[in-house]
Amino acid sequence: MSYIEFEKSDLVNLNYSMTREILRCSRTGSFATTTLAGLNTRKYHGLFIVPQDKLGHERHVLVSNLNETIIVNNMDFRLSVHQYKGGAIEPKGNKYLQRFTADNIPTCYYRVGKFNFTKEILFLNNSDRLIIKYTILDDYESASMQFQPMLAFRNIHALTHANPYANTSFQPVENGVGYCLYDNYTPVYLQCSEEISYQHSPLWFYDVEYAEELNRGYDGHEDLLAPGLITALVRNKELYITIGTEPINPADIAGLFEVEAKQHTPRSSFFNCLRNAAEQFIVKRNGKTEIIAGYPWFGRWGRDTFIALPGLTLALGKNDLCKEIMDDMVKEMRDGLFPNIGEGSDAAYNSVDAPLWFIRTLQLYAECIRKKRLIWEEYGQTLKDILSAYRKGTLNNIRMLDNGLIYAGGPGLALTWMDAVIDGKPVTPRTGCQVEINALWYNALKFCLDLAKYCKDKEFVSEWEPIATHFPDVFKETFWSKEMGYLADYVDGDYKNFQVRPNMMIATSLPYTPISEKIRQLILKRTCEELLTEKGIRTLSPNDPEYKGHYAGNQAERDAAYHQGTCWPWLLFPFTDGMLAVYQNAAIPVLQKILYKFDSCMKSYGVSTIAEIADGDPPYRPNGCISQAWSVAALLYLKWRIEHYK
Repeated sequence: MSYIEFEKSDLVNLNYSMTREILRCSRTGSFATTTLAGLNTRKYHGLFIVPQDKLGHERHVLVSNLNETIIVNNMDFRLSVHQYKGGAIEPKGNKYLQRFTADNIPTCYYRVGKFNFTKEILFLNNSDRLIIKYTILDDYESASMQFQPMLAFRNIHALTHANPYANTSFQPVENGVGYCLYDNYTPVYLQCSEEISYQHSPLWFYDVEYAEELNRGYDGHEDLLAPGLITALVRNKELYITIGTEPINPADIAGLFEVEAKQHTPRSSFFNCLRNAAEQFIVKRNGKTEIIAGYPWFGRWGRDTFIALPGLTLALGKNDLCKEIMDDMVKEMRDGLFPNIGEGSDAAYNSVDAPLWFIRTLQLYAECIRKKRLIWEEYGQTLKDILSAYRKGTLNNIRMLDNGLIYAGGPGLALTWMDAVIDGKPVTPRTGCQVEINALWYNALKFCLDLAKYCKDKEFVSEWEPIATHFPDVFKETFWSKEMGYLADYVDGDYKNFQVRPNMMIATSLPYTPISEKIRQLILKRTCEELLTEKGIRTLSPNDPEYKGHYAGNQAERDAAYHQGTCWPWLLFPFTDGMLAVYQNAAIPVLQKILYKFDSCMKSYGVSTIAEIADGDPPYRPNGCISQAWSVAALLYLKWRIEHYK
């Protein structure tokens, strides 16, 4: 039996198969995603989704789906599944599904009449190209496949509707056709491994319905253009169809498929699934290497990049890749800050913690390569620029106070990772001195001082050492409460917020921490008692009256729960370091138990990957993005640290 496998009873039950989603990506940023049944339930679902360089580098759904019909011995079987306004489903091709596996390549097993065939879906690693292979397993007299592409040509965050502006013409190419509905788009080419016949008859499919968008409080209906019908014979029991942004020689399709199939990491175990998922977040395009924060709707995020980097690269022995991504991000640094979202003129430099997580990642990278002098020579100026910007004051009221603490924020600003905003107001307004920011700041100072001392940079040491020396006393006086027995979440003037949140736990995880071991023990104890679950760490204690244990509803309702009790797997990254630092070998059984609890995630929600979040209440239902970079990274990091510590 395959590690990732679903049987007929699961696949024909839409209530089950609609809630499990599959994802396949190229390293160029293109991807395909849908549900196990092949029924698109989100506007983000699509068969061929590609970044458009002439449209702000945003990802666009070019081909939403293929209407597939197999004709065997003159019998027609429609394989597709679509939902239309009012919940009507037509056709119901999932009834032919017998099995789904994903050990190497996602493979659907069908039975139509007395004939069995497979459908294998493969995205090429280094190009914007999808290949689907159909293989008939039984003898037949005649067989052919018909394909009716359903085109969208729109941004992943938008929906499209029937309009007179779409270019409904086609371009004939060898064994296929090409389409380009609007200016500035890359064309899309569909080609078969065999000769085709083509019937051009453009028509709109109206009111295609996306149930999950409606559930999330959004518009969930769009119209898709089907320009024509492609028919190809199945010879020698096999047929390939490819979708790409450029035409290719049809004779190369089968060979490309076989070569790529051998290069993919098999999903034959829990950890192989994590490794495979990790690869999907790394995108190389237009001369840059970056991390996609989450599929299907997140792009690159600065904060997420640096938090995810250690698990996605260093934990897998990819030190050079870690450096490559850090270096590309450094090129975009401005006023000591990194872009949180967007790039170029559209970038938003609204993350107080991204530079500090960059330094934490650089610290872990330095541990791996063990070359302090090289680190200071290559990154010393960048580190000085960051520290100086915080000290002098930079964007969004980020500045160092006279006592050495970092202050950030103001009305309407949400600069930490708890950044949900409803109607312009942060859900968790943490303006002031935030506990994790200041812990990361102290760690950054001490790391930079260690490098500077090793390299005999006396000027730097004399400038910064006095601040670092006095910092632990200031930190304790500001955040610690002996009566409460833990640290304040943030402090603004005389106000101290003592909601039990995981941010104080980050202070236990750092190589240079401003708190004593006893305080670290107390924080970790409270974290384990009130915040730790089997699917991550809660953002707020259930004992708090503002706690929300379920993430559901429209956007405002979901945002209200996002950091008010919802579980986040990424927090296991600092939790791991904190537990190992304080409890050493005794922490390993606890961490191993947590790690293996995630094995059950591989067949739910995002198949063979880890979701962005989970409910704070049992059974900790996964939610948010189906595949999140820092969630996957946290588990790979956890495994790496356990093995390293042993």
